[in-house]
Amino acid sequence: MGKKATPRSLTDEQALAQNNMLRGSAQKLNLLARMIRGKKVSIALDELTLSPKKMSVDVKKVLMSAIANAENNHGLDIDQLIVKEATVGKALVMKRFMARAKGRVGRIRKPFSKLRIIVEQEKESA
Repeated sequence: MGKKATPRSLTDEQALAQNNMLRGSAQKLNLLARMIRGKKVSIALDELTLSPKKMSVDVKKVLMSAIANAENNHGLDIDQLIVKEATVGKALVMKRFMARAKGRVGRIRKPFSKLRIIVEQEKESA
């Protein structure tokens, strides 16, 4: 008895990968997402590899997962893939406290973010 499967929201030339608990703020993650959006997958991987930002390792993992999904699940050609969409959102925020002077307390926020990457096979130009 269970509920019916939801229809696929992506086209046949698209593949998706997402991570819902990346440690870091959405604002910092969006800098990396903006950097790879609309580029060929090979160029995006090179830029993430050479990026000095700490979160680029996590973004690269999600991008590699999207590439693997495209190849294994949908039979797409890796050489023709582009990053169609790279969206970032906020997830949970852990709140911690640190003792400060004169019996006061300082709030520390440890944010988490969501990352969703969609890769698409380029259209054949005739």
